[in-house]
Amino acid sequence: MKVILFGATGMVGQGVLRECLRDPRVESVFSISRTAAGQRHEKLREIVQADVANLSAIQGELSGCDACFFCLGVSSVGMKEQDYRRVTYDLTLSVARTLAPQNPGMTFVYVSGTGTDSSERGRSMWARVKGETENALLRLPFRAAYMFRPGYIQPLDGIAPKTGWLRVIYAVAAPLFPIWKALFPRYVTTTRQVACAMIQVAAQGTPKRVLENDDINNVRCRG
Repeated sequence: MKVILFGATGMVGQGVLRECLRDPRVESVFSISRTAAGQRHEKLREIVQADVANLSAIQGELSGCDACFFCLGVSSVGMKEQDYRRVTYDLTLSVARTLAPQNPGMTFVYVSGTGTDSSERGRSMWARVKGETENALLRLPFRAAYMFRPGYIQPLDGIAPKTGWLRVIYAVAAPLFPIWKALFPRYVTTTRQVACAMIQVAAQGTPKRVLENDDINNVRCRG
């Protein structure tokens, strides 16, 4: 597969990039992000630009790709709805609407989150916006589109969040992960499992278009 990856420097994106570079089914990775991932690999080509929604300069290079893994996202904490919508719905749909006409055979995999509101009418702002984003993506003319809704994600393989306060939280939470996994297996996962499941779903497909945390964990990954 030829893969386009958005958000390779975020926690989930780091995991996806790692697994893409390790998986023989992935022929190449075209990473588009605001900052460099800091990796070199024969499979990897990286474009760094501040406005990832504006793909006009590289639009001619975006054809013939098999999958897009969209891992960009921000926390809604402290954000007004119009600002959160701009960096969630507007950015994601701008990218997807650019890719879809050029890649009718593409599978688009979007990382959303547990609790996303598909009705778009709930009280939770972030859940409504995420739900609207998912619904819009599912209507686009991709070969297939999948919405991933992980719960708590434990970073593995030396991966860490970019934000300082999140790094502290995950460092404190790490020793408790085995307990949470034993008590709440349906609501916790890992960066490795999310990444492997995304690649597997892009390669083989799955009947469900919206995968909750339990569905993600049940995807059988290569090796």
